[in-house]
Amino acid sequence: MSATSAAIVDETPAGLISAAAGGSEAAFAIIVERHYVAMTRVCFVVCRDADVAAEAVQASWPIAWQKLRSLREPERLGAWLASIAVNEARQLVRRRRRRSIVEIQVAGSGSQSMANPADRVEDLDLARALDRLDADDRALLALRYVAGLNATELGRGLGMSASGTRRRLARLLKRLRTELGDE
Repeated sequence: MSATSAAIVDETPAGLISAAAGGSEAAFAIIVERHYVAMTRVCFVVCRDADVAAEAVQASWPIAWQKLRSLREPERLGAWLASIAVNEARQLVRRRRRRSIVEIQVAGSGSQSMANPADRVEDLDLARALDRLDADDRALLALRYVAGLNATELGRGLGMSASGTRRRLARLLKRLRTELGDE
């Protein structure tokens, strides 16, 4: 254990934030380690491309490092980081304006069996429906259902009321259900 990491006694979110805001790279490394995977998942939903998602997460870390002192509620660290990452992902999508390609495995060419082709069609239908949403709508769905933020947390990040956020989510879900024929 290095002298820097030995200095980190309090590994709670508040302790890590305080240490990292004070310049501790070891504390920030722990924050990165704890939140990297969740941030990547959220960004993937927004971008629909693993490479772009990874790029968005990487672009998020310097921003988080610089603004860490501004985080007033340490228990919201994960939500705060996810919001930064989603913003970076949305900016990358806007800049690139490219569509992702959905890879379809040919029967017999992989380990997955075609036991239930209907499941694969439903997955493909959902992927296409998500692709038709704009990046902002995918970001909202990702923050809610992948990052697990509630309507109040989403509303704070979007500058909306919790009820306004719930209505927007309801409209998005209704649109997806209609496109998928679930209504």
